[in-house]
Amino acid sequence: MGQKINPLGFRLGTTQSHNSVWFAQPKKYSEGLEEDKKIRDCIKNYVQKNIRISSGMEGIARIEIKKRIDLIQIIIYMGFPKLLIEDKPRRVEELQMNVQKELNCVNRKLNIAITRISNPYGHPNILAEFIAGQLKNRVSFRKAMKKAIELTEQANTKGIQVQIAGRIDGKEIARVEWIREGRVPLQTIEAKIDYCSYTVRTIYGVLGIKIWIFVDEE
Repeated sequence: MGQKINPLGFRLGTTQSHNSVWFAQPKKYSEGLEEDKKIRDCIKNYVQKNIRISSGMEGIARIEIKKRIDLIQIIIYMGFPKLLIEDKPRRVEELQMNVQKELNCVNRKLNIAITRISNPYGHPNILAEFIAGQLKNRVSFRKAMKKAIELTEQANTKGIQVQIAGRIDGKEIARVEWIREGRVPLQTIEAKIDYCSYTVRTIYGVLGIKIWIFVDEE
């Protein structure tokens, strides 16, 4: 079989930059990593609880974390930030308190900023959430994949590949189905490719969704 590698890790340092920027001594590194995971999980849980939207989409494309000695700066890139901000202006402060409680950091300040992305459906995470929502509502997987591809075409990307694996449509034998539109040059390091893998729990079992989006060439 071909050797597989995560397209984001493969391009680190060329077209892809890190989502977390901080320095730690080797002994403290694992703590920093756990802290990052806690922050990301806490934010996702908060957004999930507080957004009551029919499709159940969080709309978070990515969360960037920058740490200094006395400050943790978090930037949340969202496709639909209105959902989080419009009802209560105090939502962000509440989120800040939540994260601070989770980390119980006394001597460090927390700073959370929310940034809106121009075309949300050009981001694999938001697309995967969309497909997951469709699959939970028992829409046929081909229809969901085609709809997702239509949405990305509006976001003018150069190519997209969507793969769904697992017990599709409740069949007894798990299988992998995929669909590609445009070109997705995974071996070209210069090509900026956005990737995400997402698990969705349906009533038949767990399905895995993988999405590769070819944004453009450097």
